[in-house]
Amino acid sequence: MRSVYIVFSALFVMGLAVWAYKENYATQEVLREISQVQRQIGLQRQELAVQRAEWAYQNRPDRLRDLVELNFDRLGLLPLLPEQFGTVANVAFPVEEDVLIELEDSVAVSGSLEAVNQ
Repeated sequence: MRSVYIVFSALFVMGLAVWAYKENYATQEVLREISQVQRQIGLQRQELAVQRAEWAYQNRPDRLRDLVELNFDRLGLLPLLPEQFGTVANVAFPVEEDVLIELEDSVAVSGSLEAVNQ
């Protein structure tokens, strides 16, 4: 009977060793994937920084002004002037209506706080 326990124990230890071996390789694979994803994130951040810099360069006011002047015949764009904007006095705000709420079947309440504290 004792030899049966030894055989089962040995098989159990070998099974655990196989399981640990597989888990070790699975963990290493996941770590490689994470490293690869982190590299891709770094590359995407670099590309985004380059695109933001390019966007800022392309949207310089002097460059846009020159483009408007070159394409005036086709686009008909005019520069913005302060006179084109209105003032707050020109805004039509909604008129507030006085609403009187009439209560029906109202209840008169009287009493004092002393009665509540006792």
